[in-house]
Amino acid sequence: MTYVVTDSCIKCKLLDCVEVCPVDCFYEGENMLVINPEECIDCNMCEPECAVEAILPDIDPESTQWIEFNRKYSTEMNWPVITKNGDPDPENEKYHPYNFPDGKMHLFSEKPGKGD
Repeated sequence: MTYVVTDSCIKCKLLDCVEVCPVDCFYEGENMLVINPEECIDCNMCEPECAVEAILPDIDPESTQWIEFNRKYSTEMNWPVITKNGDPDPENEKYHPYNFPDGKMHLFSEKPGKGD
C-alpha cells in the first residue's frame, strides 16, 4: 500500500507532511507536492498532518486516479525531493479545497519546485 497526494494540495502546499516522512518520498512541484508510490512505506505519518486532507491511502477509491499522477511527477518530471517544512503558498487559505468543489486541476503547474 502507498499514500498519494490529490489536487487538494494545489496552491495550499502546506509542508507539515514532508517533515514527518521517514523515507523522504515527497517531491515538490511549483504549486503542489506528490508522493513517490514506490518509495512510500505506508507508515501513515503524513496523512494526519495534512490540514487540507489531500493525502489518501491507495485503498481509498478516490486515490485510484492519483497513483499514476504521483508516480509520474515524482519520477519522470524531475521534481526535487522535499524533506523540510517551509513556507506554504502565501495565499493558501484562499485556495482551501472547500472553496473548489469541482477540484483544482485547472490551477496545476507541471513545473518543478525548489526542493531542499
